[in-house]
Amino acid sequence: MDRKILPVLVGALVVSLSLTAPAWAHGGEDHAHDTPATAQATVPNGVAAREPARRQPDGSVFVPKPVQRQWSLRTQAVQPGPLAGTVTLHGRVVPDAAAGGRVQAVQGGTIEPAGKGFPAPGQRVRRGELLAWLVPTATALERGDRQGARAELAAQVALAERRAARLAQLDGSVPAKDIEAAGIEAQAARQRLRAIEASLDARLPLRAPVDGIIGAVSVVAGEVVDAQALLFEVLDPARLVVEAPAYDLSLAGQIASAEGEAGGRAIALVALPTGRQLQGQAVPMRFRVTDAGQPLSVGQPVRVMVRRQAAGEGVALPASALTRDSAGRTIVWVHTEPERFVPRPVQHEPLGARDVAIRQGLAAGDRIVTQGASLLSQVR
Repeated sequence: MDRKILPVLVGALVVSLSLTAPAWAHGGEDHAHDTPATAQATVPNGVAAREPARRQPDGSVFVPKPVQRQWSLRTQAVQPGPLAGTVTLHGRVVPDAAAGGRVQAVQGGTIEPAGKGFPAPGQRVRRGELLAWLVPTATALERGDRQGARAELAAQVALAERRAARLAQLDGSVPAKDIEAAGIEAQAARQRLRAIEASLDARLPLRAPVDGIIGAVSVVAGEVVDAQALLFEVLDPARLVVEAPAYDLSLAGQIASAEGEAGGRAIALVALPTGRQLQGQAVPMRFRVTDAGQPLSVGQPVRVMVRRQAAGEGVALPASALTRDSAGRTIVWVHTEPERFVPRPVQHEPLGARDVAIRQGLAAGDRIVTQGASLLSQVR
């Protein structure tokens, strides 16, 4: 090969390799696929939005359409109208007095199980079913008095029986009414003796007062209890009541509807007649549970929203539309333009388990963000 051509070929080969080889830098890191550092937002279909959501100087938030779809923002047009005033009460679940009952000790004594043991909580029982035995306790003096009374009655029985036997032998010479009276006296004395003997070691049965399930067991085998001690509670789980104190004494006659909330779920309630007996400066209001979705427990706290019959102007919105700004104010986000959202301070009150009533701050036709409002508040 010509020596003049060789340097030219070598130079061409070097230039070709420099154009095709990948670029490496910073210790072997590949930057060949890097893109310019620009703010992007990825949407579900894989398209990149070049403009990010950002806060405007006037406090509004700019959110591109792809980001709105990614955040699943939902809006609702509002129209003010008459809304009933709502009062929030804090109550608890109690058994319905007409469908439940209690088993108490009628006198002091020792509790013994009936059968293999006491009924367990949640066990279904029938009215009149034997739950336990109560063995009355007696002091040594009381037992001595009863034994003395038994001995005295035994002597009276013996005398009465002998007298009746003698008169029976004189039948014909003694009036029949005297013979009959002696026999009755002897029989009455025997009955009193049997009653005294039975009371010495008698056991009193404790039975279920109503049909239902065992709500609570407050005793163990062999426990000594006093008179009126609560032993068992029987309730009907399908008939429960929410009891809540109301300090507004006029509320009882102004109830339009009621709804409860317990454990994050709504409870359908129906107001029951309310008495006029104050308890702790409040009227205990009762609401029957008609639909709870899941079983409730006695004593479980319930937040009750009572709607008055008197109405006022307002806007009904889901509670998810409410959020707070950096100053701690309660706001909603108004969708004023296709990609612009404006915060609006509002005054609200509970309207139900999941809804609120906006009394001030909104106008007819405003489109309010009802889903994803908290995300807008986080944009900086």
